[in-house]
Amino acid sequence: MRAMIGYLVCLIVAATVVFTFTPHPAASLDSAQLRPDRLQINGMLYLDQRVVAVGERGNILLSDDQGQTWQSAVVKPQRDLTLTALVALADKSLLAVGHDGWILRSEDQGANWTEVRHDDEVAEPLLGIWNAGGKRVLAFGSFGKFYQSDDDGRSWQAQPLEVDSAHLNGMDGGADGRRMLVGEQGLVMRSEDGGRHWQKLPGFYNGSLFGVVRLSPDRWVTYGMRGHVFVSQNFGQSWEPVEVGNQLPLYGHVLLPNGGGLLIVGAGSSLVRLDAKGHLVSATRLPGLGTLTSAVLVGGERLLVGGERGVFQGSDGSVAALAGAK
Repeated sequence: MRAMIGYLVCLIVAATVVFTFTPHPAASLDSAQLRPDRLQINGMLYLDQRVVAVGERGNILLSDDQGQTWQSAVVKPQRDLTLTALVALADKSLLAVGHDGWILRSEDQGANWTEVRHDDEVAEPLLGIWNAGGKRVLAFGSFGKFYQSDDDGRSWQAQPLEVDSAHLNGMDGGADGRRMLVGEQGLVMRSEDGGRHWQKLPGFYNGSLFGVVRLSPDRWVTYGMRGHVFVSQNFGQSWEPVEVGNQLPLYGHVLLPNGGGLLIVGAGSSLVRLDAKGHLVSATRLPGLGTLTSAVLVGGERLLVGGERGVFQGSDGSVAALAGAK
C-alpha cells in the first residue's frame, strides 16, 4: 500500500512539472536540433564565454556568443532521455544528470559527453547534481535517490539518507560544511559537517520545494510550489514567508553578482528578485515564454532564461536591467 501511495505522489508531481518529465514529440526534433526556441531546456551553465544548456531527449546545446547562436554537443551513447541538471567541477570537467539514473561527463567544456552511469532497471530520474568540493560530487532525485562520487564523477556509490523515499529536488552549501537539501512535502535536510550527518528540520510547509540557495552561512532561501518563497536567517532553525504576489510554481534561480541577491524563475514566465538579505525587490513576468526552469548571467549582466520554450535572451534591455538593478 505504501509503495502504491508513493507512486501516486510521483505521478502528481510529474504532472505538475510536465516540462521536465515529458519530452516533446520526436517528430519535431529532427528539424529543431539547432533551434533552442523549440527544445525544452531544464538546466543551464555559464563557463567564461560558453553557455551549456541541457534538456529533452538528451539534447545538449552550446553557445559561444552569449546565446546568439547554438550548436549541438556530441553525446555518446545518445539514449534520448531527458536531462535535468548539470554542474561544473574544479578540474573544468562537466557533469549532467537525467532520467534512468543517467549521468554524463565532459572534459572539453561540453563539446563531447560520455556516459558514466545508467540504470534502466530502476528507471527513475535524477533531478539535481551538486559540486561538494575537491573531487566529491553529489547527485540526487526521485524516491530519495542519493549518490556520491569521490573521483570527479567517474564512479558513483549510493548513499543512505533517511527521507522516507521523498523526491529530492535541490541542494546548496559552502566550504564551511553547511549544506541544505530540499524536496517534496516541504522536506528540508541540514548538515553542519559536510554531509557526514544530516538532520531533518521541522516542517513549515507541506508542498514541494524545488530549490535552495545559500546567501550567507546563516541566510538561506528556498522556493517551490504555488509561488512559495521562504527565507531563514539562522541556518534553517526558522523560516519566514516572502509574499511574491502569485501562486505559480518556482523552479530555478541564479545568483546576482556583487552580492546583489538572486533571481528566481518559474511558471508563467515568472521572475522574482530578492536582495542579499532575502527581501523582495520585485516580482514580474516575461510575456509569452511559458514555464521557466533555469537562468544564467552571461558577461556579468545579460540574463538568459531557459524552459519549456527553449532559451530566451532579453534583447530590449529589460531583462538585463532587472538582473543588474541595485
